[in-house]
Amino acid sequence: MGCCASSTASEVPVPKPRRRLSVGQVDESELPGHEDSQAEQDRGLIAAFSKNNLIEMVSETDQTPKAKSGRRVSLSSKTDKGTTSFANKTMQKFGDTDVDIAQCGIGYTCRKGLKPESPNQDSWFVLKMENFSLYGVFDGHGQKGHDVSNFAMDMLPKCIIKDERVYSTEKRDWGPILADAFKKTQNFITQSDKMKTLQAQMSGTTATVAIHDHSDNSVTIGHVADSTAALGTKNVNAWSGVALTRDHKPNLKDEKARIEKAGGRVVFDGYANYRVYAKNARYPGLNMSRCLGDLLGHAECGMSCEPEVNKIAFEKGKQYILLVCSDGVWEFISAQEAVDIVSKYDANEATAAADDLAKEAWDRWIKEEGGSVVDDITVVLLYVGFPPVKQA
Repeated sequence: MGCCASSTASEVPVPKPRRRLSVGQVDESELPGHEDSQAEQDRGLIAAFSKNNLIEMVSETDQTPKAKSGRRVSLSSKTDKGTTSFANKTMQKFGDTDVDIAQCGIGYTCRKGLKPESPNQDSWFVLKMENFSLYGVFDGHGQKGHDVSNFAMDMLPKCIIKDERVYSTEKRDWGPILADAFKKTQNFITQSDKMKTLQAQMSGTTATVAIHDHSDNSVTIGHVADSTAALGTKNVNAWSGVALTRDHKPNLKDEKARIEKAGGRVVFDGYANYRVYAKNARYPGLNMSRCLGDLLGHAECGMSCEPEVNKIAFEKGKQYILLVCSDGVWEFISAQEAVDIVSKYDANEATAAADDLAKEAWDRWIKEEGGSVVDDITVVLLYVGFPPVKQA
């Protein structure tokens, strides 16, 4: 996976597998000392990336004069130890903080589930810029999943921003940029685990990142695991909703083949999920086939951090709603139902729309599970083509 397919919003094909060509060249990764050199470089980048927030990194990387670069603002979750169910996770904002993000048609909410023993393990970010904007949702799992999701939320967009291809005068190809950012983030997680600043052997996170390129009015989405992105499209007076991503589950034919080739096992748990285990072992027991973190699963079971990438072209004159949500939303709500809920709102009511969808997801968990458990619930959404909403 990891190829970049292009389509209109109404017809999204499943991406075809990427073929890796064998060429007569020496792979630098196999040269003596390369691994140590790369690890040292990654540790240096982690330290550098940790010093500055996302807006500061944009400013030091993008040489466009301030007068021409437009207004920039980033918003993201911040790990807290709150235990109150349905409480909104702490948010931090940098850059042009007076920008009213709702007036740009952007909404968000991140609600803690009904899990008294665990903090909110979801994380999210938004980066609003003149030429493009980024949106990301991360759903942690495992004992330290909240730390891994927060780390990935911090590092992955910085890997994108520091990629020189982003600032090319030529038309951007976001697919390779996303793929490299996911891989680099996984490398950062590995090095942080070795430095004992992060515990990621048996903890990890989903990752879904959407890049809205304003220059060609398209969105490119890269994801691993099951934080689904969906799209609502208005056709005359009716809205249609479709999922833009597939959940990376171990029982999918291509995913299962990769896992088994690497020595892992896919086993039905007797209840609802197929899970990934190492050979002759009862770990890690993951119900997904791709993720960030989960270093044992990657080393022993064929887990992958390579994102599946899709590009969707928005048609001029049409209205869309892009949704990126953790599976706390999608467990009992379909893409169509989610679009039906948020399409009732005007674009400048995006925050209210996100809150309404989160509340509906919560209510359905309570109804279906009898009030015993509710997963963390995160909604990030964007209204496209709704005048007079200001796009980033």
